[in-house]
Amino acid sequence: MVLANLAKVPRIPELRRRLLFTLAMLAVYRIGVFITTPGVNRNAMKSVVASKGSGLIGMFNLFSGGAVENLSIFALGIMPYISMSIIMSLLGMVYKPIEELRKEGEQGRRKLDQYTRMGTVVLAAFQAFGVATTLEGMTGELGEVVGKPGLSFRLMTILTLTTGTAFLMWVGEQITERGISNGTSLLIFAGIITDIPNAIGNYLQQNKGNVQPLTVATVALVIAVTVGTIAFFERAQRRIPIVTSRRQVGKRIYGGQQAHLPLKVNVAGTIPPIFASSLLAFPATLAQFKVPGMNAVQDFINRGDWVFNTFYTLLIIFFCFFYTAVTFQAVDVADNLKKQQANIPGIRPGKQTAEYIDRVLTRITFGGALYVAAVCVIPQIIFNALRVPSLARFGGTSIMIVVGVALETVNQIDVQLTTNKYEDIGTGATPKLSGRRQVTV
Repeated sequence: MVLANLAKVPRIPELRRRLLFTLAMLAVYRIGVFITTPGVNRNAMKSVVASKGSGLIGMFNLFSGGAVENLSIFALGIMPYISMSIIMSLLGMVYKPIEELRKEGEQGRRKLDQYTRMGTVVLAAFQAFGVATTLEGMTGELGEVVGKPGLSFRLMTILTLTTGTAFLMWVGEQITERGISNGTSLLIFAGIITDIPNAIGNYLQQNKGNVQPLTVATVALVIAVTVGTIAFFERAQRRIPIVTSRRQVGKRIYGGQQAHLPLKVNVAGTIPPIFASSLLAFPATLAQFKVPGMNAVQDFINRGDWVFNTFYTLLIIFFCFFYTAVTFQAVDVADNLKKQQANIPGIRPGKQTAEYIDRVLTRITFGGALYVAAVCVIPQIIFNALRVPSLARFGGTSIMIVVGVALETVNQIDVQLTTNKYEDIGTGATPKLSGRRQVTV
């Protein structure tokens, strides 16, 4: 069914335009990944990343599609934008003016987006300054990373990297508005996908004549099980029954219909692992600004053993609950049901409905948070135990982002196809709506 729907894409002008625009934007992003920042020795930088590729540097190099090892104009990637989004979300919970803006609808959302963009530029400039000062003292196996350090190099690096992040932020927003799926997620998705051939090539090169079939089979099995688990949970729902009240208008009786309120097991999607990864990199950013004690914190977290996995798991669980609380307001849902004269059987409208929905959502979010944490951490532990560092980069976090973005993209294509089928009613065509199977929990 999925392949059949994808085959229909070229025949729908609107969907075809959106798809071509998305591919064009991703192509521009991939071209920029190979444009090195002025004054940087790319080969020396690659050797540095290769020697530290098993920690956070390797993770962000993966998310950026190799932009870090090339020290390209997109080396900071989209992470400053994600970090600023986290900061704005946190401020919305403690700073009343931001909370009021969020309630103003479309106009308030635009103002918040503008503040997020401005904050992203400022944060990217600070991070670019830290990167520039760090690069000046960095030496790899192939020599110094920066040939001519100094004020001119720092200013040029700050301008280049900040502009690159601002451009990626614009690209992501354009894809979201005029393309298919979420632009920010697609940029990370593209970076991970394009690095797969390099990882396979590195593994074969490191194990010339000694490729172990059992290890390869185990890695393939872990990936297959992880993909299946993600696909199952991402489509799982808890359906709350809803009944509309009967009312009589003239001689006709309206209402009395049964429906359901679907609550996803994982409301946050791929946001928690991305947020957690961004937050774990924050000590490294502070260390670049010579903040006392941050180097020790960075080394402690960057070890990649149980310490990193413990912090990573706790942050994922936290962001699952946090993002769900920010994006899903049980009080608003209960108010909307009351206005529509709908109610949950056995539950009074209003406050009791909101409390019931919140209680159900908390339970399923707990299960969803454990699922996300397990998927992101367990495959990584297995890959490290198998001692396949070139493939360990593609742990559960990468797999979840790839599968989650792919599912979201397919869903949006289905929505466009369904909309087109409804429009065909006016031309005499018979719409054939093909629903996707949902897992009810």
